[in-house]
Amino acid sequence: MWTPVAQLSEFQNGRLVVRRPEHKKPILLLFTGEEVFALEDVCTHDDGPLHEGELEEGKIVCPRHGARFDLKTGRQTLPAPRPIRVFPARLEGDTVLLDL
Repeated sequence: MWTPVAQLSEFQNGRLVVRRPEHKKPILLLFTGEEVFALEDVCTHDDGPLHEGELEEGKIVCPRHGARFDLKTGRQTLPAPRPIRVFPARLEGDTVLLDL
């Protein structure tokens, strides 16, 4: 089910947006100017908040220990032991929708 979660006006200069859908882990939203990405906002290494990290070449870097997570697939690098969940995202006008 597609659920509206944000407006494009919330993404200023590559700003990351975090949402916490009911009964779910926080979700990190990112708009690159062309695509919208949505992934869990929790590092699988130590539950650190990924929204505090930097974006590097299609990946979000955990600010605590440097694990990297691919924006499209959620695949990880060490020290994270597992990937993070990604969610289908799309734009409808200026509204960001997620398939939760």
